[in-house]
Formats: sequence, C-alpha cells, structure tokens
Amino acid sequence: MVRRAGAMAVLAASLVVLCGCSPSSTRPTPTSEATPDAVPTATAIDPVRLAVDERLEAMTLEQKIRSMLMLHYPGTDPAPVREFADHVQPGGLILMGDNIGSSEEEVRAFTSALSSDEIFPLLLGIDEEGGDVTRLPWDELPAGSTLADSAPELTTEAFTARSELLESAGLSVNFGIVADVTADPSSFIYYRVLGHDPASAADRVTRAVQAESGHVYSTLKHFPGHGGAPGDSHSSIPVAGASLDEWRATDAVPFAAGIAAGAPLVMTAHVAYPAVDSAPASLSAAWHNILRDELEFTGVTITDDMLMLQRNGLAEFADPVENAIRAIAAGNDMLVYVLPADPGDVDIDLDALVSSVAAAIDSGRISEDAIDASVDRLLCLRFALGG
Repeated sequence: MVRRAGAMAVLAASLVVLCGCSPSSTRPTPTSEATPDAVPTATAIDPVRLAVDERLEAMTLEQKIRSMLMLHYPGTDPAPVREFADHVQPGGLILMGDNIGSSEEEVRAFTSALSSDEIFPLLLGIDEEGGDVTRLPWDELPAGSTLADSAPELTTEAFTARSELLESAGLSVNFGIVADVTADPSSFIYYRVLGHDPASAADRVTRAVQAESGHVYSTLKHFPGHGGAPGDSHSSIPVAGASLDEWRATDAVPFAAGIAAGAPLVMTAHVAYPAVDSAPASLSAAWHNILRDELEFTGVTITDDMLMLQRNGLAEFADPVENAIRAIAAGNDMLVYVLPADPGDVDIDLDALVSSVAAAIDSGRISEDAIDASVDRLLCLRFALGG
C-alpha cells in the first residue's frame, strides 16, 4: 500500500466535515421554486463523498457487517493473512507481536501485501503506546510511565517519532493514546496514562493527537475512562464509582481534549459506570450517546478486544454472538477480535456471527440506518488511505 503523508493529512482533516454524518447527508437539497433570471451554477462534486456513496450502495448487508470487524490473524507470512482477509472481508486487521518481523523493512513488506482493495485498503491497526505496550521492538521511545512526569514537549517529540515509525512500517491506525487519567499507583492503568490529573493528561493527549496527525489515525482509549475503575478489563468488568458529574470533571477531560484535537477514533472500554449504565461502556448506548452528543465526537468508535468479555467468567458475556449484537446495537462502528489462527479455538464462528448480526438487523434490534452510518465512517477512513 502506497502511503502519502501529506495527502493523507489534508484528506483526513476533511473527513469529519465530509463523512462525519449519515450517508448522503451532505448532498444538496433541490428547491421546488425556480428563479427565472437566475444563472444556473454547477454543483461541485466531492470525490470522497461520491466514492464512499457508490461503494456503500454496492455492498450487501453481510458485506457491511463484515467491514465493521477488525480481526487478527497470526504469523509474519502475508500470504495466509491476506487469504484470511480476502475470505472474511473485514474492514481492518490488528497486528500483534506475532505479526512483527525483525525489522521495519520486513513489517513494511508484510503490511503492503495485505490489502487487495487499492481504493479502500484495510485499516491496519496496532497497539503502540510504547513501554509495556510495544509491538515494534525497535520502538524505544518514551511512553506514559515517563511522559506523565516529564515536560509536555517530550510527549510531542515521542509521538511524532513513534507515528513516523508506524507510518514507515505501513500501519495506519494506532491504538496508542491512553486518555485515561489516575493518580493511584495501584491502578492497572497508572503506568500507561499520560497525566495524573485531568489537566496534564488533557494537555499531553492533545499533543499526542496533533503529533500523530498526517502519519497514522489516532485512537483515544479507554472510553469513558479506566482510571477510576479498579481492576483489569482483560479479565473482569472493572466498576467505577463516579457520578456522571464527577466523570465530566475528571475522566472526560482528556477525551474531550483529544476529540477537540481531531482524533478520528475512540476505543470503548469494557468498564462500567453504574451511575450511567450497569452495562460496560462497550455495550452501552447511553455512553455512546454521551460520546456523540456531549463530547461531539463524529469519528469512528471501536471496541477493545471483544474476546476480553468472554474471559471474565460472567455468564452474561459468555455468548460471543450476543456480545457482538449488543456492541453494534450500542453504537460501535467497529469490533476488534484478537483471534488465533483457528477462531473456533475461542468459540468464534465468524460466518455465524455475521449471519446473527444480520438477523438482528432484520428483526429491528439493530437499525440498518445505523449500520450504514458506521460503514460510511469506516469507508471514509479507508478511502483516505487509498490516496
């Protein structure tokens, strides 16, 4: 995949205006009254809107659902990974440590061979925070454990350099900006946050988003905030005791700052704030409404790894199909699954999952208009990558 940072920066900056709404809502509305002496003017054709509308209209319902998945397939040989992607037709792939070769050149060769669609290439995501959460062995740049207590300018320098590493390796989405905030050293997320109070975290999150702009798509995580929710969401549903007003004054601040700085993606977390909703935020329409309406986020919402829900041992989340339906019904645009080579090993049947989501749409449990809006947002990101 050929990447042009300058073109991507310009086009990505316009995506919120062009594609941050439901499909075709930017088309001009014809008027019924004619002005006799008026000189007709040509309506400008927006190539982004035109390309996305045409692709969306050509997709079947099943293809739309598949495009809302970001999946993992292990290995550094691109051939089986591409075969998997061509068969399943996800909208993206997430690379883990088992996909990373020994050099930047190897990773770039790997990523450049994964997309068969040059106009709407796959979103290629990676968790590259630095420090404890590093997939690229040559990324020795400072992470939250250092940046939170350092001069803010170091955050700009670190994320500029890190995003350049990712771009050079052919990655397009970084799940690397931790917008959580906590001052508690015993917190699971403490050594990954960029600030230990809302204001300092917000400043560094803003800098990180600005630094990554034009190189990779930034993702803010873990919305609505893991800092006030004790426990590890990889194996439980951490519960935060904050009220909504307390959240607005604390955990919300870095997310609001990152959104204002232009972050195109927000990752929803498997954490619960009972004052808002007893369900984890990843499955909560209430939290998605707050994200869209209060924080005015118009970009792509994406879940944390959906397999984490199955690992917490709670019967409510034992069914991966039900989890997927709930996640999409709540308002997520994209679902992440860090799968093994055989998804059946984690009780996932991708074809059955897609069929079940389609059935939920047919029954009215999920709005088809919402599906179209989600796919529209995703296609806008992918089109920008196609150059």
